[in-house]
Amino acid sequence: MNPVTLEEISALYEKYVMETYARADLLFVRGKGCRLYDSAGKEYLDFAAGIAVCSLGHCHPAVTKAIQEQAAKLVHVSNLFLNEWQPRLAQKLISHGFDGTCFFCNSGAEANEALIKLARKNGSEKGRYEIIVMNDSFHGRTLATLAATGRSKYRKGFAPDMPGFKFVNFNDIDAVRNAITDKTAAVMLEPVQGEGGIIPADGTYLAAVRELCDRNDVMLLFDEVQCGMGRTGSFFAWQSFGVEPDALSMAKALGNGYPIGAMVAKRKYSHVLTPGTHASTFGGTALASAAACAVIDAIDNEKILDNVAKQSKVLMDGLRALSKKYPCIQGVRGRGLMIGAILDQPAGAVLAILRARGMIALSAGENVLRLVPPLNVSDDDCALALKLIDEAFAELCAK
Repeated sequence: MNPVTLEEISALYEKYVMETYARADLLFVRGKGCRLYDSAGKEYLDFAAGIAVCSLGHCHPAVTKAIQEQAAKLVHVSNLFLNEWQPRLAQKLISHGFDGTCFFCNSGAEANEALIKLARKNGSEKGRYEIIVMNDSFHGRTLATLAATGRSKYRKGFAPDMPGFKFVNFNDIDAVRNAITDKTAAVMLEPVQGEGGIIPADGTYLAAVRELCDRNDVMLLFDEVQCGMGRTGSFFAWQSFGVEPDALSMAKALGNGYPIGAMVAKRKYSHVLTPGTHASTFGGTALASAAACAVIDAIDNEKILDNVAKQSKVLMDGLRALSKKYPCIQGVRGRGLMIGAILDQPAGAVLAILRARGMIALSAGENVLRLVPPLNVSDDDCALALKLIDEAFAELCAK
């Protein structure tokens, strides 16, 4: 077979694939660890990790082995029967957090749909259906998760919004307090807002929301699709804030690139969704669950969380130093290896320069340079990233 070319694949995309993404003109054909390689053989330092998905890097040996071995044995039988890996995965997730039960699906949007249905079903007998959500949040692209997303640009063209969501400002406890009524079923938020601009919850905010929810018999739901699975320096994001939700969602990094999502709910809510009230055909297949088990074992065995703490300091300190050198960097914020450099302009220009220099990063909230590298990123990779970012801003300022 002849080597694949950018021109060939681009032509196929243009003819057969819906244009729902603003894709860069890059064709990646191989990845290893923190590196990607395009069709021309050029190497890139990957600080996007598939949008915080490949948290163990590309083609991690243990995850690759688990997928290969399970794919040769059994892929799918449906949730009408048992498979050996789904309950093992659930046990691992519960042992890393609070006691409860799991529901498995395929994506972050589906995991958040499960949170929404859990809260509404739980409150249905008391007429509680409303969910308080945050401005600048992002919960997914389905109609329900879109209606819960606090960025109007994503909802444009899809009106009318699904009813039952009430928006308040993030990190404003008075806004939450004033929004709660006898119709409120839950408060739903991201402990660190991702797409909204890498905005962590304030120190006392989550504890205050937890107290309000307890006092008013309201569920507290955390969307950890992007900020969970070690990204903030603890296995679950809520652990780094010391505030337990009643239920949480995860996806992205759970399979290190293999599609899988999950909702974890405290045991008191384990019988809210009964047979026939919620389901997912591909949720928690033997293959997906085996991959996710390998991911969790690697996080534990390779001391990934220790590396997150170490490299987070390196990158945050390095970016703060660059902010003194380049006035267009107006601040640095984040938690763990979920880091944002706040710019005085859209981040697109610096992302293009970085790509040209061999580094992949992301934007968030339009004017934030987002860094979400693999959690096992090395000292040398962080040093190289800071060097390339320095060079990119020097070029940007020169223009």
